[in-house]
This record gives sequence, structure tokens and C-alpha cells, in this order.
Amino acid sequence: MLSIVIKNIRIVDESNDFHGSIFIENGIIKKIITDKGDIPNADMVIEGKGFGPSAVLIPSFIDLHAHFREPGFPEKEVVESASLAAIAGGYTTVLCMANTNPVIDTCEKALALKTRSDNLGLIELYPVLSLTKNMEGRELSAIKDLYLPLMLSEDGKDLADDNLFLAAMKEAKGLGIPVSCHCDLGGDEAKAVGRVIELGKKADCHIHIAHVSTRETLELIKKVKNEIISAEGFRLTCEATPHHIGATEEDARRMGAESFGRVNPPLRSDTDRRALIDGLFDGTIDAIATDHAPHSEKDKTKGAPGFSGLETAFAVCLTEMTSSEKVSGTIKVSGTLPETVSVTIPDTISGALQLLSRAMSANPARILGLKDRGRIEEGLKADLVFADYQAAQTIDSKKFKSRGKCSPFDGRKLNGKILMTINAGRIVFDGRN
Repeated sequence: MLSIVIKNIRIVDESNDFHGSIFIENGIIKKIITDKGDIPNADMVIEGKGFGPSAVLIPSFIDLHAHFREPGFPEKEVVESASLAAIAGGYTTVLCMANTNPVIDTCEKALALKTRSDNLGLIELYPVLSLTKNMEGRELSAIKDLYLPLMLSEDGKDLADDNLFLAAMKEAKGLGIPVSCHCDLGGDEAKAVGRVIELGKKADCHIHIAHVSTRETLELIKKVKNEIISAEGFRLTCEATPHHIGATEEDARRMGAESFGRVNPPLRSDTDRRALIDGLFDGTIDAIATDHAPHSEKDKTKGAPGFSGLETAFAVCLTEMTSSEKVSGTIKVSGTLPETVSVTIPDTISGALQLLSRAMSANPARILGLKDRGRIEEGLKADLVFADYQAAQTIDSKKFKSRGKCSPFDGRKLNGKILMTINAGRIVFDGRN
């Protein structure tokens, strides 16, 4: 494996913002050089100045929630197309949901999918194991035999049986991994979230709430988080999607509320959208996850719910964060996760970049227990992204690497562009041309 020096670049993660250089060896960040320190010799030198004056080097992104559609739905997506979409969007670690055909309900099925991805060598893919066999809600899947996935989830089929749901949570507790709850049962998001929180308290496990979309749900989560005294035992984290941060029910109506604009949970009001941005600033929302859910045009016409989101996530969130009044001046950011740091944000772009790095890289790594990535530090994996925060682009979904072309941001002008993605010291995407 080539050793690499990245020279003369602005380096930003959740708690740092400085100019310097990085020495990478065997896929690991071996040395960070600030100011005018001596730069080691390397097999390859990447000159940061060549990326432009508004380029930054940030940790690559970790997606807690995506749908790769394999096996069983090649007309929607396959591992190859999804992986190309991921690296084009700056992602090198992705968790994919189990609602495939057949369902990923055994470790053998999960390993087979991961092996296919590993052979491609573009990203690290972790298939999520379903809670029940074939997602039928009657019998627990092979959770006891778990040795691969980092999370459990029944995707959009939260279990109706409280006892079975509690049993699955207890298994997750024993394994020390979170249960991602989509809280679609019953129609009212806040009520469904309240239910899984109470079950999570009984199981004393880590509950992760997927795609939070309403102000009421955020208020409930914030209240419960404020009541948690210790990080031991019951833990509560949550995520929001770029499409709920950057789009509203008006976009759904424009696209066709029951066809191309349909997603679960649905796009909400602008009041809800703004509440999500507030939740990012005050630490209530721990992570941004894409819920990348590609469909064929035929499927969308028939009302299949979901958007393709891997390739637009960074630009959407950066655009919304930098347009918010909250990134001016100095703000404090702190969270409830272990090791989460408080950072003082000095200006608009630094604030947005540090917040996004926290929500798209550092906190997802913490939620999954991945201590080797998510920040730019010596000894961690060289999972890195060059991004230009001033580059304007008009989204053209027809050019997506993903097979799914439906996006509420198609035709929208956004700020921020991924220029290069590095996975464990290897350049896997170069979007400068």
C-alpha cells in the first residue's frame, strides 16, 4: 500500500479547524503536521492547494441508514451502483437495511453481502440484521449468533408485539449494539417513539431512533435525554435525514405526494424542518443518515416510498446549515454520547463544517462503537474527503451513480461539492474532472 502525504490543506473535523499536512501509511493517519513542521517522504504527494482556496479535508462520512436493495431488487439498486453513489457522496462506511429478498435475517446472509462489497473495495459495508425471521414479526432472527452487523433493525416494520420487541432489545443489550427503530407503527411518530423508548428502558439497551421528522418527536427525545443520568445501560440516540432537513411537504406536493414525492416518514412542514436544524445545533439530533432508498421510475410512479440520497447529503446539509442564523457568532455544541466533545464554533463556515463532521462522521462512529474512524487523529483510519464548501452545483439526478434517480433536490442549486474520497488511504473517488 502506498504511503501518502496530503500537503497544505485546511483540516476540519468535529473539534478542529487548522491548516496543515497529513502523512498516511498502511491506510492509517501516522502523522499530522501543523504549521511548518517537517513533512516525511512518501510514495505519493497530494497537494492540497490544487483543490482550490475553499477546499477542506474532513473525515469521510458514515451512513447509519441506507438501502442497497441487494439481494432481490436489481432494478432499484445493486451493491456496485450503491457503492459508487456512496463514494461520490463522500461515504466510506455504510449500514444497509435488511428489507431485501431474501431478508437479511442470518449472519451467513449478512456475511455474503459484506463479502461482495469487500471484494469491490470501495466502501466498508455492514448489513443490518432484522429483528425477526423474514421480517414477519413472529419469531426472532438469529440474533444470538450475531458476529458481524453493528446494528439491529426491522426497518419500517417496528414489531407490534411488545414482548417480542422487548426480547429482541434484550438480545441487543447482551451484544452491546443499538436497535434502530423506525417508529412507523400506529401513524403518530411521537407516540411510536414514546413506545420504543419505554421498551428500551425496560431492556436497558441502546435505542436509536431513525429518521426523526417532527418537532413533537424532537421535544420528546430531548426531554428523555435530559433525564438520562449515566451513559451506562439505557441509551438514546437519533438521526435525521438530509431530505427532512432540506425539503418540505410543499416539495412532496410539487413532485406528486403519492408518487415521486412519497417517502416514509413523509416530508413535513417548514416548522418541523427548522426544528430539525435546531436539533442539530443543540445536540438532540446525534447523526445525519441518508435513508438512501432508490426505486425505479416505474416503482415511484406506483407510489414506492423513498429518495436516493447518498450523493446529495453533504451539499444539502451544508447549504441549510450555512443559511441558518445559528451558525453566526459563537455557539456551544455538546451531546449525550460518551466521548462527545464540546466545541466552540467561531464563524459561519467553520461552525457548519464542524457540526456536519460531528453528525455525519464522529457521532455515527460512536453510535456503532467504531473507535478507529470519524475524526482526523493520528492512529485512526485514513478515511478522508476533500470537499469544496463554496462550490455551487445544480443537482441533476439523471447523473446519479445510483440506479434510483428520484430526489426532491433535482434542479436545486446547492453549495458544497465532494472532490475526492479516500478509503483507508486509497483514492476511491476523484470528482474533479
